[in-house]
Amino acid sequence: MRTFKLQVQMSVDGYMAGPNGEMDWMTCPWTDDINAYLDALTEPVDCIVLGRKLAEGFIPAWAAGPEGEDQASIDKMNNTPKVVISNSLTESPWDNAVVAGGDLTKIVTDLKSQSGGDLIAYGGATLVQGLIAANLIDELHLLVNPVALGAGLPVFADTGAYQQLRLVAARQFDCGITALHLEPKRS
Repeated sequence: MRTFKLQVQMSVDGYMAGPNGEMDWMTCPWTDDINAYLDALTEPVDCIVLGRKLAEGFIPAWAAGPEGEDQASIDKMNNTPKVVISNSLTESPWDNAVVAGGDLTKIVTDLKSQSGGDLIAYGGATLVQGLIAANLIDELHLLVNPVALGAGLPVFADTGAYQQLRLVAARQFDCGITALHLEPKRS
């Protein structure tokens, strides 16, 4: 079975975006150490899972070759097949991306049962919250930014049940971000 990872940037008070989806609070300039960490995290990944709202910005931004990103990262993001979770789209308007709608648990279970490398989800909030609530994530990689928002779109919202997590590793980077690698404790 494939490993399903979640990577999300968040504030210290648990928000992945401001109340209206703002992400302007992510101001830490990434340093070589966090880039190396993320390269290692994504190296075994051969499928990216996105929510529709995030895909609308994520896919075109990487296709344009974001300034400041190295070519290897740009190529990895553009060349890795993507699954966009959406119940409003019926077909993908993007290259190298397919749309999957319906029951989230069935979609993810089907993806995990296919042969291949790791899967990684980047969100947005609705997808991230749904994946966590359904206990579908094998590894959580939370990039905690040194900022408190006070309100916004939480990473963990209405999970429906108590979920225990096990800290696998924590690492602080030169830019001020701390990565928490967590795994769900499953019985």
